[in-house]
Amino acid sequence: MANRLRKVRRPRQWSALLWVAPAFAMYAVFVLYPMLQSVQYSFYDWDGIGPSRPAGLDNWKAIFTRPELLHSVEHAFILIFFYTVLPVGLGLVAASLIRELRPSAFNTTARVVLFIPQVLPLVAAGIAWTWMYSSNGLVNQVLRAVGLEAHTRAWLGDFTFALPAVGVIGVWVMLGFCTVLLLSGIGKIDPALYEAARLDGAGRISEFFAVTLPGLRRELVVCTTFTMIAALASFDIIQISTQGGPGYQTMVPGVQIYRLTFLQQHVGQASALAVFLAALVLVLIWPIQRLGRER
Repeated sequence: MANRLRKVRRPRQWSALLWVAPAFAMYAVFVLYPMLQSVQYSFYDWDGIGPSRPAGLDNWKAIFTRPELLHSVEHAFILIFFYTVLPVGLGLVAASLIRELRPSAFNTTARVVLFIPQVLPLVAAGIAWTWMYSSNGLVNQVLRAVGLEAHTRAWLGDFTFALPAVGVIGVWVMLGFCTVLLLSGIGKIDPALYEAARLDGAGRISEFFAVTLPGLRRELVVCTTFTMIAALASFDIIQISTQGGPGYQTMVPGVQIYRLTFLQQHVGQASALAVFLAALVLVLIWPIQRLGRER
């Protein structure tokens, strides 16, 4: 009987591999091979056209010694607060409040309005917010209307507020995704748990921490993973709105890699930064994924 089962399983395994093989071949050609090439290029001084010269670890040392490269990584970590911490926190609050509402047109409209930024192209979002942040844009007009004209400024051109201003765009983009995902997770929680918490005398806040938050662990892991990768690999919004300026105040690794490759022709340096960024993403995401798998 055992031999028959083995004979049946082997053809099934081979058929499964045949189905996976085309997708794996495409993945190997367009993802794995370029990644290996990037690792190779990171040890060379190359302009992308002429002959390359071995550079040893110089490209890697530059990541930690050149201020513009090191600051770009620091800015990516700062953006995690705007892309991850704020959207996930506000998304929890928004999802909990929407859950309390009865099904109605307002409930549906609130979900749609919150999710709209997620379906808009990031380039369009960057252009729209650039207009709103301009000297005569919507943000400054609102400040003037409420008597705060002294606080108006060219937000994306201010050395102090440029990075937080870009971060606010990230909050706006990521909030809808987190809210909708967490709202769907709340819908999966057994209503009996809420009833039991109320019978035990739990208030809204106690109910949130005792029932809602533990029941959303997997959804929180997905939100955190998605938004953290978006923060570390951010490119579109910053390239459109500030191009890393003023100075290097909003420079992030994605924009820096683009500039090193296509504007400065330092392919080796760009490859080292890209590989470092990929490794950094894996190091930060791995423990979060482990946390989601634990019971």
